[in-house]
Amino acid sequence: MNALVVSIPLAPLFGALIAGLFGGRIGRRGAHSAAIAAVGWAFIASVLVAREVIGQGEIINFDWYVWAQVGDVRLSLGFLIDNLTILMMLVVTFVSLMVHIYTIGYMADDPGYQRFFSYIALFTFAMLMLVMSNNFLQLFFGWEAVGLVSYLLIGFWHSRPAAIYANLKAFLVNRVGDLGFLLGIGLVLAVFGTLDYSSVFSRAPEAASAVLSALPEQWSAITAMCLLLFVGAMGKSAQFPLHVWLPDSMEGPTPISALIHAATMVTAGIFMVARMSPLFELSTTALTVVLTVGTLTAFFMGLLGLVQNDIKRVVAYSTLSQLGYMTAALGASAYSAAIFHLFTHAFFKALLFLGAGAVIIAMHHKQDMREMGGLRRYLPITYITGLIGSLALAGVPPFSGFYSKDVIIEAVGASALPGAIVAYWALVAGAFITALYSFRLLILTFHGAPRMDAHVREHLREPPWVVTLPLILLAVPSLLVGFVLVEPMLLGGFFDSAIVVTDGNDTTAMALDKMGSSAMAMASHSVYSPVFYCALAGIVAAWWLYSGWPARTEKFARGTIFNILQAKYGFDDFNDWFFAGGARRLGRLFWQRIDMALIDGFFVNGTAKIIGTTARMVRHLQTGAIYHYAFLMLFAVALALLWRLWLTQ
Repeated sequence: MNALVVSIPLAPLFGALIAGLFGGRIGRRGAHSAAIAAVGWAFIASVLVAREVIGQGEIINFDWYVWAQVGDVRLSLGFLIDNLTILMMLVVTFVSLMVHIYTIGYMADDPGYQRFFSYIALFTFAMLMLVMSNNFLQLFFGWEAVGLVSYLLIGFWHSRPAAIYANLKAFLVNRVGDLGFLLGIGLVLAVFGTLDYSSVFSRAPEAASAVLSALPEQWSAITAMCLLLFVGAMGKSAQFPLHVWLPDSMEGPTPISALIHAATMVTAGIFMVARMSPLFELSTTALTVVLTVGTLTAFFMGLLGLVQNDIKRVVAYSTLSQLGYMTAALGASAYSAAIFHLFTHAFFKALLFLGAGAVIIAMHHKQDMREMGGLRRYLPITYITGLIGSLALAGVPPFSGFYSKDVIIEAVGASALPGAIVAYWALVAGAFITALYSFRLLILTFHGAPRMDAHVREHLREPPWVVTLPLILLAVPSLLVGFVLVEPMLLGGFFDSAIVVTDGNDTTAMALDKMGSSAMAMASHSVYSPVFYCALAGIVAAWWLYSGWPARTEKFARGTIFNILQAKYGFDDFNDWFFAGGARRLGRLFWQRIDMALIDGFFVNGTAKIIGTTARMVRHLQTGAIYHYAFLMLFAVALALLWRLWLTQ
C-alpha cells in the first residue's frame, strides 16, 4: 500500500518530465498521452487508496525518505493519508485529469503545447505533495512548488506584457504570504522541536500556555504561530488584502485558470488551516482574525464581480468570494463545512472556467461579454453545463453549492466569536451578490440578441468533444455531489479523525442540528432561510437588470459606487504607487545618494581625488636641485631633534 501511495504524486512528476524533456521527440500526441496517462493513474490510485483507508478506517502515516538529521530534528519526506487527505487527493486528481483532457482542444494550435502539458502535470505533482505531506518541511516544499509552477503558467504566453506583469505580481504577493508562512513553521520548530504533524498536534495542548518572552508584550506562542501560518494562507488563497494577484492570473491560458482556481493553488491555504485545526482551536484571537478576513473577502470581492466585463474575471472574483466563505467557516471552527465547500466548489468552479474557455474558443478568443449574447442557440452543451454551474454557485437547491454554502452561513451564525453576527449577515448578503453576478454572466453571454460581428457569428459552433466531455463530466458532480455526499461527509462524521474541534466550539454540528439530519431536511429548511430568498432575489434581479442590457444599467455605470468597484477599491493603484513605486523611488534614492554620491563620489572618486591632489602638491618638491634636497634633509633632522628634546623635558 505504501508503494501505491508514493506512486500517486510521482506519476504526474514522471509525466511532466517526459512531456517536458522529450516533447520534441515524441510530438504533441506523445506529450499529452504521457501527461494524461500519469494523471489518470494518480486518480485511479487515489480511488484505490481511498477505498482502503475509508473501508478499513485506518490512517496511513509513514516516512518515505529522510533528507537530513539535525540533532534530534528529523527532516524527511513522508505521507499522511487520512480522510481529509483522501478528499483532497480525489479532487486534485479528478479536476486535473479533466483539465488535461480539455487542454488537448484548447491549446491545439499553441506552439508551446508540450511545454504546457509538462507544466500542468508538474502542478499536479506539487499539489499532491502538499496535501499528502505528514510534516511541515514537505508541506513547505509543495507550497513553494505550486507557487513556482503557477508563476510559469500565468506567464506562459511570455510575449504578452500583461502576462509577464501578472506572473510577477503573483510571485511577489505570494512572497509576502510565504514569508509569514516560513516564520510560522520556524516558530513551530522552536516551540515543539519537531516538524512532524503527529508530534506537534499531540503536544499542542501542553504548549497552549507558552509565551514569546522576547517580545515587549508577552504573546501566546500558539497565537503567533497560527497568525503567521494564516498569513501564508492569505497569500495562497488570495484573502484580503493579499488578494490582488488572483484576478490578474487570468492572463494565463484558461485551463490553468481552472486548475489554479478550482483544485490546486488557491485551495492550499484552506486545506492548511483545516489541517492545523489542533493549533487554531487553541487561539480565539487567531480564529477571530480568520473569520474577519474571510468575511471581508467574501463580501467585498463578490461586489467586484458585478462590474467585470471579461468573462474569466467574473469567475475569478467569484473564486475570491467563495474562498472568503471557506475562510470564514474556518474562523468559525466549521472546518468540515469549509472543506466540504472546497470539495463541491472545485467541480462547479472548474466547470465555469472551462465553460468560459469553450465560449472563448467559439468567439475566436474574445473575452468581453459585451460582445457576446445569444450564444445558447450556438453552444447548447456549453450553455446547459454553464447553467448547472451557475445554479450550483448561486446555492440553489438541490445543486451541490447549496448544501455546502448553507452549512457555512449557518455555522458562522452559530459562532460565539466577536463579530460573528455581523459576519453572518454579510455572508447572507453575499448569497444575493453571488447569484446576481453568476446570472449576469449567464444572461450577457447566452441570452438576448447576439452582439458579436457577423464574421464571428458565421463561425460559431460547439467546440470539439475533448472540450465538451470534461464539461459534461464536471456538470454531473456539480449537480449531484452535494446531495449525495452531505450526509456521509458532514452528518456522518467523515472528518472526525482528521480535524480537531474543541468541545462546545463545533459550529458545524450546531448548524446541522438546526438544518436537519438529512439532505432532504436541509433542503426543506432552506424554504425558511434568508439565504435561499437572497439567492432567488439575486437571480430575479440579474434577469431584470441584464435581460434588457444595457439600458437599465447605464445610470449605475455612471455612478460613484460603480467607479469605486471599477477601480477595485484602489488596491492596485495603491500597490503600484506605494509598493512598486516606493521600491523604485527607494532604489533611485540609494542609487543617487549611496551609490553615486557616497560610494562612487566619496570613497572611490574621493580617494582618487585626494591622491591626485597630494601628488600635484608633492611633485613641486621634486626640483632636481641638490641644495633643495640638502635643505629638506637638514630641515627634517632639525624637526626630529626638536621633537626629541620636547619629549625628554
